[in-house]
Amino acid sequence: MNKKKLGTSVVSGLVVMGLLAGCGAGAGTDQKKETEGAATGKTTELRFYTFGTEGNYNWQKTVAAYQEKNPNIKVNVIGLSEKGDTQEALKKLDLAAASGEAMDVLMFSDPAAYAQRVSLGMVAPIDEYIAKDGYKVSEDYKVDTMLNGKYYALPGKFNPWYVILNKTALDAAGLAVPKDWTWDEFMDYAKKLTKGEGNTKVYGTYFHGPQNGGWLDYAKLAMENQKENPEFIKADGTSNLDSPLFKKSLELRMKMEKEDKSATPYADMLSQKLNYRTQFFNQKAAMILTGSWMNTELGGTEQVPLNFNVAIAPYPKNNAADPSGYTQVTTDYMSVAANSKNKEESYKFIRWLTTEGALIQGKNVPSWNKVKAEDLSKITDAILSGTKNPEKVDKASLNTVLANSKASAIVPPVSYQAEVYKAVNEEFEKMILGKQDIDAAVKASQDRVKGIIDSNKK
Repeated sequence: MNKKKLGTSVVSGLVVMGLLAGCGAGAGTDQKKETEGAATGKTTELRFYTFGTEGNYNWQKTVAAYQEKNPNIKVNVIGLSEKGDTQEALKKLDLAAASGEAMDVLMFSDPAAYAQRVSLGMVAPIDEYIAKDGYKVSEDYKVDTMLNGKYYALPGKFNPWYVILNKTALDAAGLAVPKDWTWDEFMDYAKKLTKGEGNTKVYGTYFHGPQNGGWLDYAKLAMENQKENPEFIKADGTSNLDSPLFKKSLELRMKMEKEDKSATPYADMLSQKLNYRTQFFNQKAAMILTGSWMNTELGGTEQVPLNFNVAIAPYPKNNAADPSGYTQVTTDYMSVAANSKNKEESYKFIRWLTTEGALIQGKNVPSWNKVKAEDLSKITDAILSGTKNPEKVDKASLNTVLANSKASAIVPPVSYQAEVYKAVNEEFEKMILGKQDIDAAVKASQDRVKGIIDSNKK
C-alpha cells in the first residue's frame, strides 16, 4: 500500500501498535501476578474504555447489576467523550494505548474503527472463549463480527435501516403498511403518495445523499440488502461496481426523481441544505429510508413535533423471492484489549453486556437473537416513552421490523474508503444533475475506483 495514502488515524494507530509491542515485554510477570491475585480471592478491576455516555447507555445501573452478580469483579467505566463524540473518543483511546495505560474492554462505534484497530494489534481474538461457551456468533447475534476468519468483538446494540412511513398519508391513499416488499413496490408507493405542486408538494420519499463523500448508502440502495458484499469494495479488496445491483441502484434513483417525480430532487437537497428529519416530520416526504437510531425520535421531539401517525416498514428487497430482512446495520463492537491482563474476565463481561446486560441496560435494542418478544416490547416502550407522542407510533410494525432485520456481512473497510466514496459521489452527481447518463456514470465509477485500488496496492 502506498504510504502516502494511509489515513491519519491509521498512521497514529501504527505508532500505537509499536508502543503496545514495547509494553508487552513484562506480560509473563503480569500474568503470574494475576494468577496469584486470583488465588487469594482479590477483586479484579476491568478498565472499560467507551465513547458511550451515561445518558445513552445507563452505565451505572448496568455495571452495578454485573458487579452484584460477580462480586469479585469491579468495572471501571472510562468515558472518552462527554458528548459521545466517537472521533474524539478514538483519539483519546489511541493516546491512552500509546501511553501504555492498562486496558481491558474496548468499545467501537463502527466497522472502520473496529477493523483498523484489529489490524493494528490493539484487540485480542476471543474465539477460544466463544468455543468454550459453545455457541456461534452468527446464530446468537444478528450481527456477525468476524474479521479475517476470527472474532475480535461481540455486537452490542442493533440499529438496522428501515423505512419510516407517514401512516396517516398511507391510510388516505388506501395503502397498507408493508410487511415485506420490493424496490418496485417501494417506487409504486412513492408515486401514489406524491401529491401537490410547487412549494406545497409532498414527495413520496426523500433520499439524504450521497453528499460531500458521505451518506453513500443512497448510491447503493440495491446492494445493501445482500447477505454478502454490500459495499463498493468486496471483502477480497476488489471492486464491486461491476455488480448489476450498483447499476440498479442508480437506475432506481434516476427513475424516481426524473421519471416518476416521486423523490425530492437531489439539487433541492443540496441547494436548500435539506434534512431528512424535517422533510419527514414537516410532511414534505411521506417515506424516508434511514437508520433505526431514529427510534428515539419516532414519536416526535420538542424541536421536531409529530402531527400524524407513524409506522415502520422493512428495508425493500430486489426481488420477491429474495430472503427478507437483510439491511445495513450499525452496532457497537465490544472487544477485549490485546494488552489486557484479564482477558477471560473481560470476555465474560462483554458476553453478559451483549446478552442479559443489554436487557438490564434498556437503552438500545440488542443484537442478541434470544431477546424475547416481551423484552423487545419493553425496550421499545422505554425508548418511545422519551418522545412527545409515543401513542402516534405503530409499535407493532416497529417491533416486527426490528425483530426480523438481519445484518449484511462486515466488509473490512479499506484505508482509502473516503477516496472511493468521493469518486462514486462525484460520478453520481454528474448523472443526477444531467451531465452524464447512467451507463457513463457506471463506467466512470468503475474506472475511477479501479484506479484508486491499483494505486493503493503494495
